[in-house]
Amino acid sequence: MDIQANAALLLIDMQNGINHPKLGRRNNPNAEIQIIKLLAAWREMKRPVIHVRHFSRSPDSVFWPEQSGVEYQPEFAPAEGEGELQKQTPDAFCGTSLESWLRTDSIIQLVIVGVVTNNSVESTARSGGNLGFEVLVPHDACFTFDQADFFGNPRTAEEVHAMSLGNLHGEYATVVSTADILPG
Repeated sequence: MDIQANAALLLIDMQNGINHPKLGRRNNPNAEIQIIKLLAAWREMKRPVIHVRHFSRSPDSVFWPEQSGVEYQPEFAPAEGEGELQKQTPDAFCGTSLESWLRTDSIIQLVIVGVVTNNSVESTARSGGNLGFEVLVPHDACFTFDQADFFGNPRTAEEVHAMSLGNLHGEYATVVSTADILPG
């Protein structure tokens, strides 16, 4: 896979709140390991890293401001010189300076990892694709949770994850594995 020298790695919502038990059962238990591998590679190659953090408008959210859930998980805290972006909607492009940051730095390729696959990851990837960026989503570096579909039918996290990736692949993004991205 051809990864550009200035491809940006976007880490979406890797905050303490995502581990709250109230969110339920998740898929892809090794997602954090894959994200750490990508983050280490990006740092080693001195490629741009942008940490996206959600500040919810809903008081019952695990990402409500001024409580521990909104803080970065320690292993995903930004290093000096890495970008930080705050958002209040699932889409990291909506109401933020993300697009202008990327365009100012002539970045056209994005690797999007983090949570939740069918929420912030998918909405950010959709916008990125619609804005003309080349978006890559490593399926093994994001995860989601069990939930009911529109009709109330229970769906496993694996089903939700697969459907979300299916929505993205070929239309808004290219879905790959971490191994496809990392230098061999």
